[in-house]
Formats: sequence, C-alpha cells, structure tokens
Amino acid sequence: MTSPGTPQPFNFRSIAIPAFGPALLFCIGEGAVLPVVVLSARDLGASVAVSALIVTLIGLGSWFFNLPASLITLKFGERWSIVGAAAVGALALAAAAMSSMIPNGLWLLAVAMAVVGMAASVFSLARQKYLTEAVPVQVRARALSTLGGVSRIGVFIGPFIGAGVMQFAGIAGAYWVGVVGMAAAAVLAVTIPDLVVPPAPDGGHKGPEPTLRNVAVSHARVFLTLGVGVLLLSALRASRQVVIPLWADHLGMDPAQASVIYGLSGAIDMLVFYPAGKVMDRRGRLFVAIPSTIIMGIAMLLIPLSASFGGLLLASLLIGFGNGISSGLIMTLGADFSPDRGRGQFLGLWRFIADAGSTGGPVLLSGVTALANLGAGVSATGLLGFAAAGVFAVVLPRLRHRRNY
Repeated sequence: MTSPGTPQPFNFRSIAIPAFGPALLFCIGEGAVLPVVVLSARDLGASVAVSALIVTLIGLGSWFFNLPASLITLKFGERWSIVGAAAVGALALAAAAMSSMIPNGLWLLAVAMAVVGMAASVFSLARQKYLTEAVPVQVRARALSTLGGVSRIGVFIGPFIGAGVMQFAGIAGAYWVGVVGMAAAAVLAVTIPDLVVPPAPDGGHKGPEPTLRNVAVSHARVFLTLGVGVLLLSALRASRQVVIPLWADHLGMDPAQASVIYGLSGAIDMLVFYPAGKVMDRRGRLFVAIPSTIIMGIAMLLIPLSASFGGLLLASLLIGFGNGISSGLIMTLGADFSPDRGRGQFLGLWRFIADAGSTGGPVLLSGVTALANLGAGVSATGLLGFAAAGVFAVVLPRLRHRRNY
C-alpha cells in the first residue's frame, strides 16, 4: 500500500480535457479563419500586397506581444490568462466578421487580425507555462508534444469546418466558426485546476519577481546559444508552409493538387507527435532535435530536384514526418531551461526568439529567390536544418542542467 507521504503517480487524464481541450478549440477557431483572411481583404478592396500584409499581422501581433504576454500571465495567472486571451480572440474575430458591413472595414479587419495574434501569444504562453508546472519533468516532453500535436490538429480541421459553414453563410461564416471555437475555449478553460506549486527544496526566497531584463541577463548564455538553434528550427518550419505550394505552382500543378500534397504532409505531421515526445522523455532531447532538423533539411533539398506530383509528394511527406517528430521540441527545451522564479519572463523571451525565426524564414526564402531563383531559395532554407542540427549537437550537451539530454 502507498504510504501517505509517497507522491501519487501522475495521471494525464486528470488534466487532459482542461489542459488540451482549450488548445484544440482555440486552434480550430484560428484554423477556420486563416484561409479566408486574404479573401476578406480582397473583397474589401485591398491589393494583393496589402492582403498578404493583413495576414502577416497575425504573426507580427503574436511575435511582438510575447514579452507583454509574460507580464500578463504573471499578473493574472495561467488559468485566467488563457480564459481572457480566448475571449479577446473571439471578440476580435466577431469584429472581423462584421468588417464587411461598415465603411473602411479594411482597417477593422487589420486591427482584428493583429489582436488575434496578440491573444494567441498570451494563450500559448500561459498554456505552456501551466503544463510546465503541472506535469512532472519525467513526462514533460510527452505533455508538450501532445499540446503541439493537438494545436496542429485544430489548425488542420478548422478550415474544413469553416468551409462547411461558408456554404450557407458566406465568408463571414468562417469567422463565426472562429468565434464559437475561441469562446468555447474560454468557457472550458475556466475548469482548468489551479496549480499547487510545492515549496522549493531550500525553502525558496521571498522578494520581487525577476524582471525581463534580469532574466535575459542571467540566462544570456542559453538565449545566445540554444536560442540560435530554436530560431533556425522555427525559420525552417515556417518556410516549409510556403515552399510546398510555391513549388507545386512552379511545376504547373493546379490548386487542388497542391492542397492534396499539403494536406497529406500535414496528416503525417499529426500522426507522430506522441511517439516523439516519448522518445524525448526516455532517451533525451537530442534524439529528436538532431534527426528532425536533418530530415527536414534533406527534404527541403530534395524539393528542387522533384519534377512531378509524386516527387513533390514524397519530399513533402518527409518534411511532414520531420516536423511531426519535432512537435513540442521548442516548448520542451524552453520549459527545461526556464527557472522556477521568472519562468513566465523566460518563456516570453524564448517565444520571442522562436517567433523571430518564424518571421525570418519566409523572408530568407523570398530574398534568395529574388536574387537567384526559387530552387536556390528552397535550398537555402534547407541548409537551415543542418545548421540547426549542428547547434543542437554542440550546445545541448554543454548546457546540461538538471535535465536529461
């Protein structure tokens, strides 16, 4: 019989619905609107360039709001930050749905997309911090890989739900699917159990929470070394989303064929997240960090060599597999190196670095393509995978901490 002082084994089921349910609902809402933002902007009179910029505002809002998000989470706690972010996201999407009904609705759409990005930043940081503290380190990678996988599932099925509603409600229907998804996420998040944080072994120290500056300075070595690998991995991940449809168009495929390839790549991506988390927990982070980046790098280099539907499909499936096994890797590494005091600030800085890579990857692709050609641009992004693998191979063993790598 277990003695009263023996800690009970952790049970995923105890937090599964409140921890992963809001993430799934939020990402269904986000996924429902992503394909239609450009169409809405065009309907409101925006040029192609301006329409693309409005879509980019979601990512920019998330990137620049990562640091304020850490302060919001510190002030209101994880649960209420998740609730508030989902509620704000729902309101922003409701405003976007009504943008076609008012004069100068393009400005309302632009502001709404920026706010959705800000809400996503708070939501993501708060849920990551919650799981980091709620789950034992022995199963941390599985928990965060599952979180990443659930988010991808939501973004994957969201467009299908949105497309179904748009059949009878028009473009605005996709936004209302987003409203319902995010509002439901807010309601479900209220059920998240409060964290019971055990006292530090040394009794802890009282005093004010570290500032962002304090955390940045005290963990500069991690940010300037491992952070580079995270930035490169994020750039590679973001580039793959652009590369597949661009190369399909380069080969003269129609949009339906490109969508099939992209969808199958995403399906492979979603199938392997949990086994990858299990490997990270049992064998160490390096056993996923290096293979995933090398696989994606090789796949990217194979894309310019593909000249048919079958060739591009095989390379895209390889990208999906590499990206899928890296699910949760960035969040897990951030959790591993985050301090007990100042964790929110650390994760805000960590996510800022990752989002910088997500923004920079497509910019690199665009720049090299403009200077040379699309094949060279795709190859340049593929080299990011080998660079990231090199950083992880050198840095992770040297930064051994209290975690297992």
